[in-house]
Amino acid sequence: MFDKILIANRGEIACRVIKTARKMGIATVAVYSDADRNALHVEMADEAVHIGPAPASQSYLVIDNILAAIRQTGAQAVHPGYGFLSENRKFAEALAAEGVAFIGPPAGAIEAMGDKITSKKLAAEAGVSTVPGYMGLIADANEAVKISGEIGYPVMIKASAGGGGKGMRIAWTDEEAREGFQSSKNEAASSFGDDRIFIEKFVTQPRHIEIQVLADQHGNTVYLHERECSIQRRNQKVIEEAPSPFLDAATRKAMGEQACALAAAVGYTSAGTVEFIVDGARNFYFLEMNTRLQVEHPVTELITGVDLVEQMIRVAAGEALPFAQDDLKINGWAIESRLYAEDPYRNFLPSTGRLSRYRPPAERAEPARAVRNDTGVYEGGEISMFYDPMIAKLCTWAPDRAAAIEEMRRALDAFELEGIGHNLPFLSAVMDHPRFASGEITTAFIAEEYPEGFAGVTPDAATMRRLAAVAAHLKMRKEARAAQISGAMPNHRRRISPEWVVFLGRESFPVRISETGEGTQVEMEDGEVLEVRSAWTLGERLFRGTVGESEMIVKVEFIRGGARLRHRGAGFKAVVRSPRQAELAALMPEKAPPDTSKLLLCPMPGLVVALHVEEGAEVHEGQALATVEAMKMENILRAERKGTVSAIRAQPGASLAVDDVIMEFA
Repeated sequence: MFDKILIANRGEIACRVIKTARKMGIATVAVYSDADRNALHVEMADEAVHIGPAPASQSYLVIDNILAAIRQTGAQAVHPGYGFLSENRKFAEALAAEGVAFIGPPAGAIEAMGDKITSKKLAAEAGVSTVPGYMGLIADANEAVKISGEIGYPVMIKASAGGGGKGMRIAWTDEEAREGFQSSKNEAASSFGDDRIFIEKFVTQPRHIEIQVLADQHGNTVYLHERECSIQRRNQKVIEEAPSPFLDAATRKAMGEQACALAAAVGYTSAGTVEFIVDGARNFYFLEMNTRLQVEHPVTELITGVDLVEQMIRVAAGEALPFAQDDLKINGWAIESRLYAEDPYRNFLPSTGRLSRYRPPAERAEPARAVRNDTGVYEGGEISMFYDPMIAKLCTWAPDRAAAIEEMRRALDAFELEGIGHNLPFLSAVMDHPRFASGEITTAFIAEEYPEGFAGVTPDAATMRRLAAVAAHLKMRKEARAAQISGAMPNHRRRISPEWVVFLGRESFPVRISETGEGTQVEMEDGEVLEVRSAWTLGERLFRGTVGESEMIVKVEFIRGGARLRHRGAGFKAVVRSPRQAELAALMPEKAPPDTSKLLLCPMPGLVVALHVEEGAEVHEGQALATVEAMKMENILRAERKGTVSAIRAQPGASLAVDDVIMEFA
């Protein structure tokens, strides 16, 4: 077994590998760029080596820099994590030349499966069901349009060396094929250093289901069942679960056997994933093989009890798998929610900044439930524009799917995160969505259920009443504290009024509040009484308690004039006023927001890659105006209406903040 391994990656996956290596008694070496000098993985590792500037192309993707770190530290093996060099044949070969073990597959398997064009041809030869498409090299956008028309729209335009949703576009028309080809090519070049593109038929209403395989150097190959990854946005997975709520035993077995056959055909060893798309009739088609550890591997670990990172290390050291296929059973259900630095209220655009508050729920592993949080950040740390926007992977496990979902709801409720835009409210909304709860999901779930984007959740009437009761309880505690302080001073007494009006946004709830021995009794205008019981004290940011018969966790942030309450994807400014104050507040005029209709604003921190119009140009609705790159993804900004470009305020190469002006319209 190895004495020391180097992790050629960063963030949560580097931290994840370090945890297993530490458990195995193996020393670890971290590498870091300028932007990651104070990163969590650097702090956790036994040693750390600086490898270059912030851009990945000048640090994490530079093979010579990684090799120099290996020589400096004497590491005997390298775990590549995912992304970066994890599926780079030249990197694996360079390690072999140095006499250093690659904790991954042989270079030949990386080359065969890492290239999506080659992998589809090999899959077909191995008897694996594949999607119709054009696997040859595509010269330019005109040829891409021609091929797309021959295959038949819609089509998927994909980077041959791609992964993680990068370099992928769906095209429904010639114009979209032309634009998608160029954007995919650009993203592929910047993310993978390989701009080859292929096109295949896009299967509508598909499920994305993948099989985890594990193979050793002694000819043993097994599959560790499947993961359902259909909740996606822009081809980027958001929520995964294991097993799939859709597969039956026969389909699971057939997919698993085909995945193992493909792995064996290319001489694969280590932990990899064979991805399929599955239609409503459970017909499945090979999509690609990822020859590295997947982001969503924790859900497989939770239902099988197998530490995939440990097995990767043992396989690389020449050990045989300690189990056979019949030993791998499905135990319970696991769900993973990917917490991203993306603002769901701004069409999920990337967000950067400092984590002013980062308090994940407590991890636990109990007989009937488990909570796991894989992360690479900490409170006070910074989310930069240079890397993937993932903050954490929150996982829950329970004996069945309904219990795992409920456990995830509670875990998301208790996850405190402030300082940047993030998708926690959206994840909570999905967990409460009836369609997700039913298991009737496809890769089109987000587009179909949130066609206009995510604007928050409107709770039902009963939940609104409970939130109003919580707000009243907080007010009572605050007033009681003030009365206690004033009562301690000579000649001062303060009486707490029982009559109040609770405002949650625009909705009002006249209430009558009274203290009980165990909490606060809140009587609604129609006579309904809700008793609030909680040990919450002033200064706590999480309210935990019961309201009536319901358990509730509510995030609390006191702001000027009231408090901001957040619960299950909904957020409100809560203001508790006296009846007279409520009457006067109703007479106050509302301030109109500024008019930005004649401005193109940068919707995220990013780099202006290209401008598609000039000053004086007349533009039409939907026309591409500019391309902005953020966190390795290109975003095309389009005109919302007809107009004339009167001024351009930012040029290609400019680094912009949120709401910086790119151009003005007459």
